[in-house]
Amino acid sequence: MQITLVMAAQLRVTRWTGGGAAAWSTSNPQHGRARVMLRLDVADHIAVVTIDHPPVNAQPPELMAEMTAIFDSLSDRDDVRVAILTGTGRMFSAGADLKNRPGPDAPPGTMWSRMRLAREAMYSIMECRKPVIAAINGPAIGAGFGLASVCDILVASDNAYLSLPEIDVGLMGGVRHAMRLFPHSLVSKMVLTGCRVSGEELLQYRVVDACLPLEKLMDHCMDLARTIAAKSPLAIALAKDALVTVGNLSIRDGYRYEQSNTVRLSRTEDAVEARTAVLEKRAPVFKGR
Repeated sequence: MQITLVMAAQLRVTRWTGGGAAAWSTSNPQHGRARVMLRLDVADHIAVVTIDHPPVNAQPPELMAEMTAIFDSLSDRDDVRVAILTGTGRMFSAGADLKNRPGPDAPPGTMWSRMRLAREAMYSIMECRKPVIAAINGPAIGAGFGLASVCDILVASDNAYLSLPEIDVGLMGGVRHAMRLFPHSLVSKMVLTGCRVSGEELLQYRVVDACLPLEKLMDHCMDLARTIAAKSPLAIALAKDALVTVGNLSIRDGYRYEQSNTVRLSRTEDAVEARTAVLEKRAPVFKGR
């Protein structure tokens, strides 16, 4: 099956599906050829999204559009309960593709369109109805930091680091996302100096769940994903919804929102099955109803 989606800035994202895997490629009508920049593999309710744009997994507009399309699709897939985002090789993502950065002579609106694509790629991860684990397999720089920061659980390899070096290339970025993860002084240092925060430091700050040798990274993330995938998909969706929503609310309104999700969940077949399984001392069998 082939599905074509027309994206912003005249980008066309096409998905080819076959079995549990899909390759997402992007073509620009002006260039007439497609490149695969993201790989999607689905098995046992776990989706693995891999940034595959060597040598450093930089993010041109085409990749940003692909990212949005993939995570939007995962929200609607009944065969996916959790996702892992990672990169190929020893680099998570070096961020924006500076080689194709719009210059002063670019058509009006080009820069705004580019920034919108970047925002929507990140929002598609944050707002995905399925939890997303970042398997940070190496440096996550600039917009790469942004992709990692909006995931629900972050895990780093020992060769990884996060940085916001935009100040050294005439750009800005990542301040608000960094504020959710780091103390004020460190955010200021990262933004004003472009310094790197290593995987070990990320663990010290509890920004990541673990810092592991690269060869053990995916095993750890898959174990996390299997634990999540074994839960009720309805419960996971409502829990993810609460995690995304309540941070922007007062404590009173946030707790009320969580309680409303509890009421919604308690009326489902999965909730009844969960309670019955506990009483009967057996593993629950969830149907997503």
